[in-house]
Amino acid sequence: MSETAQKTVKVTQTGSPIGRKPGQRETLIGLGLNKMHRSRELEDTPAVRGMIRKVAHLIKVED
Repeated sequence: MSETAQKTVKVTQTGSPIGRKPGQRETLIGLGLNKMHRSRELEDTPAVRGMIRKVAHLIKVED
């Protein structure tokens, strides 16, 4: 599989980290999201999937 054919997921922040546990805020930053309605295209890896699961209530995921 070449680098250009790597599967990606699009994540968009829909919830605020204000008042959440510090780990959830850090996870959003790790995903590259730090402001509302920002989107990122990320590689679909087990590590990224775990981060998505941790803050699933704060983000929207599209394949």
